[in-house]
Amino acid sequence: MKKAAKILITAAFLSAAPLLLLAQTPPHPNGGNAPGPGNTPVGGGAPLDGGLTVMLILGAAYGTRKVFQLKK
Repeated sequence: MKKAAKILITAAFLSAAPLLLLAQTPPHPNGGNAPGPGNTPVGGGAPLDGGLTVMLILGAAYGTRKVFQLKK
């Protein structure tokens, strides 16, 4: 009976979570100022490629190392 109650409570929480956990709306581009030549995208135009490339290279190196270790 206790196991069924735990499952029921967990299922009720997971089904109600999307209603309770709402995110904030994104900020207006350019900080709400009038649009102009300095209009930046939402998020400030942060570069995503720098860290992603490093992670892909490190992951490939780790995978290569594991393959060579399995061959020994």
